Amino acid sequence: MSGPCSYDRPRRIRRGAALTLIFASVLATGVATGTWGDRAEGAAGRTGSGATVSVAEDAKSRTADRAAVERAAAQAMEDGKSGSQAAADVVSRSGDRWSTIYTPGEFKDFEQQLGGSYVGVGLWVRQADGGRIRVARVQPGSPAERAGIAIGDGLRAVDGRAVRGRPVTEIVAGLRGEPAGGAGTPVELDLQRGTRHWRTTLHRTRLSSQNVTVVPPAGPHGPTRVKVAAFSQGTGEAVRRAVRRASSHGGLLLDLRGNTGGLVTEAVSAASAFLDGGLVATYDVRGSQRALYAEPGGNTRIPLVVLVDGGTMSAGELLAGALQDRGRAIVVGSPTFGKGSVQMPSRLPDGSVAELTVGHYRTPSGRAVDGRGISPDLIAEDHAEKRARTVMSGLGTGS
Repeated sequence: MSGPCSYDRPRRIRRGAALTLIFASVLATGVATGTWGDRAEGAAGRTGSGATVSVAEDAKSRTADRAAVERAAAQAMEDGKSGSQAAADVVSRSGDRWSTIYTPGEFKDFEQQLGGSYVGVGLWVRQADGGRIRVARVQPGSPAERAGIAIGDGLRAVDGRAVRGRPVTEIVAGLRGEPAGGAGTPVELDLQRGTRHWRTTLHRTRLSSQNVTVVPPAGPHGPTRVKVAAFSQGTGEAVRRAVRRASSHGGLLLDLRGNTGGLVTEAVSAASAFLDGGLVATYDVRGSQRALYAEPGGNTRIPLVVLVDGGTMSAGELLAGALQDRGRAIVVGSPTFGKGSVQMPSRLPDGSVAELTVGHYRTPSGRAVDGRGISPDLIAEDHAEKRARTVMSGLGTGS
């Protein structure tokens, strides 16, 4: 996937990481919790249907110190040096892999991702057997489609670097060209289709994300498949529209495989499509416990199976965990990524932005996600969608 995404490596490729997006409007609003929305946030200490255990001490041991970051930036500026670089050095030494420093331009691009746009080539990838990387999706009208790349093609290398066995999120970073890539920059891909091997050079461009794809039932009694690639603005409502239009008799497959996270408010909105109110998740911000709640009136009758894998991250994990804990869905696939930390951005003196970890979230039953992920009800490494359809049949519907 060359769209907005989360990454599992230090600074360079963790920008845009799932839950970091939840507080992105803080700089504009000045209200740290504003992006959660009034319905989503409960009073401190409210735990709903699950006990919430404080993880403040655990978070503290693994997070960059905001005061130290700000002091380093201010001192560097007084010395005529780069404040953002000094801040980045403090973050790097802290061992906090999710905190990062943006230049003003980088943060502007980051905010644009919230609206569903990104710089890339329109190519989504997944890890197949033996660590091989295959094309999972090609965005219509993108450089990848114009180059004739198709779903199922094997990706062997990006800019001369072999991709087999590497994390998908790292490969995505290469496709996007982070940190120096931008619209118009080239990326060379080494591809395979059957016995054919070829290389092609694409030029990155700014694309609009198409994060929700609805596949109608193959037959009169089959399930509707709703693929959610990420949670940018409007994703939650798109999921709710898909649920309203789906047949309750056929059921629904909610495909969160490869979901790179995004706006938590959008994940909560998506959860509201299936729940009649109630707890979605709890989270802490510097030790203060808060909660997220679904809106009432969701479709609680339509049979639901959720597909996940190792590329399901953060806000995607939050949604899957909520539906699993609430007994609303059967989760099928492989264990998820395990990114359950919360970041909040603040402006540094030189105009750069420090996005630092402030806490972690938990599922309704109190399960910690960070470093652990969500374990499916049914493990299915191969042919997961076929297994999910079998499970749907067992629920009395689907095919």
